[in-house]
Amino acid sequence: MSELLERGAARITWIRSRMPLLAAARREFAERRPFAGHRVGMSLHVEPKTAVLLEVLAAGGAEVVATGNHGSTQDDIVAYLRGSGMTVFGRRDDTLAEHEANVAAVVASRPDILLDNGADLAAGVIAGGAAGSVVGGTEETTSGGIRLRTELAGRVTFPTIVINDSPLKAIGENRHGVGQSVVESIMRITNLMIPGRRFVVAGYGWCGRGIAQYLRAFGGRVAVAEIDEIKAFEAALDGYRVDELGNLAEWGEFFITATGHRGIITEEVFERMPSGAVLANAGHFPWEIDTAALYARAAAVTELDAAIERIDLPDGRELILLAGGRMVNLAGREPKGNSLEAMDLGFLLQSLSLERVATAADSLAPGPQPVPDDLEREIARRFVRALGADR
Repeated sequence: MSELLERGAARITWIRSRMPLLAAARREFAERRPFAGHRVGMSLHVEPKTAVLLEVLAAGGAEVVATGNHGSTQDDIVAYLRGSGMTVFGRRDDTLAEHEANVAAVVASRPDILLDNGADLAAGVIAGGAAGSVVGGTEETTSGGIRLRTELAGRVTFPTIVINDSPLKAIGENRHGVGQSVVESIMRITNLMIPGRRFVVAGYGWCGRGIAQYLRAFGGRVAVAEIDEIKAFEAALDGYRVDELGNLAEWGEFFITATGHRGIITEEVFERMPSGAVLANAGHFPWEIDTAALYARAAAVTELDAAIERIDLPDGRELILLAGGRMVNLAGREPKGNSLEAMDLGFLLQSLSLERVATAADSLAPGPQPVPDDLEREIARRFVRALGADR
């Protein structure tokens, strides 16, 4: 056994033992075999917790063909999954073009169930004319849900359960999981102090709420940039300063995007930021910070450490970019992602939703839709018991 594979096996063994919801699902699936005869195509971050999810699906009879997301793939986990008999494409240092080729390879394998992140697989099977062979699938993210309902609207002919629509994921994974992991990742990567520093959080959806909450819990001074009037209203009542991003640019010292939309921090905002401002993205796609415009304006770009770049601007200011604008909690140095408990919950949502697709697709409407209510309530009961909140 190679050193890489051994390290992956050791990490997954430890994490598997701390995800009790998935452990129970694995036992159930081994008996029911809901995925027998199905090929599950996955495009999701390849890291230890995701590997435990794939083991659950394989125990249920699934043939797995998978790839990760750009910049977040962990090579020892790839080695472990391949050693377990799964087909996995991707490496940590893949270029964007290589990552796109990996997604295309998963699509080319003709999966009939999709486990998607950012709607890349859905877009691929639609573009390739293979949507008719897909029974259905799931979508993990805010960004993917937006894409299914805008760019791909009316073209998704198979049922897709949007896990991100779940209130359980919103509260457990997005608010608390993402909130904790993004703040922890920024602290670990930069080694800078949170208390007393000024943070601007762009977006007050569930992820933005969590990031703002955990920053304030550590003593950060937090402002929220939000264009939706209702969310801005909520942020104001939660006690945050609320304004347009451009008006907050001169005030902030750290800027964190969490919207799921393209082009949030633009060249106009860069121009107003103070020297030394730190930029990080928590959204799925690396397009919320206009890094192309930032690099184009740079007089020099210096790698200060893993996942930290200093962008020297012609006027003498410098901006600090984390993880190249990719997901800071999964593409940064020593990435951990969301907490084990949050992903145990989120991946149980994935597991049972995929089982519903595999066994009862006819009961689901075509296109994007929320997690069925009976699954939500069953999973909520299981999580409360696993957390020990009933004791």
